[in-house]
Amino acid sequence: MVAMNLQTNFHPDSMFWKSGILATNVKQVVTKLSEFDPKSGFWAIATTFEGDFLAVEFSEVIESEFPESTWQPITGNWSSSLNQDAYMQCVKTIQAEIASGEVYQVNLCRVLKTEYKNSIAGLFSTILKENPAPQAAYLRLNHSGISIEIASASPELFISRDGDQIKCSPIKGTNKVAEFGEKDRAENIMILDLMRNDFGRICQPGSVEVTRLLDIESHPGLFHLVSDVEGKLKNGISWPEIFTQVLPAGSISGAPKSSALKLISKLEKIDRGYYCGTFGYIHEDQAELSVGIRLFSKIDSTLSFGTGAGITWASDPESEWNETELKANKLIAIASGKI
Repeated sequence: MVAMNLQTNFHPDSMFWKSGILATNVKQVVTKLSEFDPKSGFWAIATTFEGDFLAVEFSEVIESEFPESTWQPITGNWSSSLNQDAYMQCVKTIQAEIASGEVYQVNLCRVLKTEYKNSIAGLFSTILKENPAPQAAYLRLNHSGISIEIASASPELFISRDGDQIKCSPIKGTNKVAEFGEKDRAENIMILDLMRNDFGRICQPGSVEVTRLLDIESHPGLFHLVSDVEGKLKNGISWPEIFTQVLPAGSISGAPKSSALKLISKLEKIDRGYYCGTFGYIHEDQAELSVGIRLFSKIDSTLSFGTGAGITWASDPESEWNETELKANKLIAIASGKI
């Protein structure tokens, strides 16, 4: 790839950027996972929590900083799919299900929405300055009847791939200070075990191992509790097989995953969309895909941002609501021009 600095406000109708890689010139768009066969080329990937699949192949790929542009702050109000009282009641419902043995942990989310007609490229430029994140990525697609924008400040690696080696880094535990209690540690280990099981279905027997346990990472304004799982992929396994076995990510669903997903659908009563999906790129046998958290998505003139918390038997309903506020506050402030 050729290194290049592009002029300010260079934003083609369709583009993807992540980790210093800028892709333009759409070659094809695939919206059915069963038809996805990325043996060659560079593909931007975006999936929804509900299982919708989007893969965009770009023919021009260079090394570049993100083409900077200005941001016109949002002045309208944000609506939330769950208010504080409703969210806290959902926490109590989940705890009742835990008490009955139906589930152990559930990631409970709410989605904030507002109206915004313009591009959010300037918002992503501002995020890179004010809230840099290791999995930050941007997609704009106007092609094949699809028109969306995604601007992500995700701190969480879902899958990285290098040949037949694969890795995930689930986050469970968020705090303003680098201190985590037993609830956060227990929750992290629950999800770590879930991801080990998921990897066990796609990796060679005996190759799955925990390579980092309960590490504390520093991010802008927050600390996270992070673990790593690594493994060696089965010979000949395809990306559709991998996605089918591991989506949605354990850290934004719960354990057991099937029971958590049923409860999430019952309580949240709204599609999360690209929030809590996966977002990133695949290039031959290399990949870097994040969990779609701290993510803005814009479809037509509706801008959405999700936030959530992991609920266990040890959860305090008000504290869990406050965690959703903590995760949203800075990025919503950036979008509103207050930072």
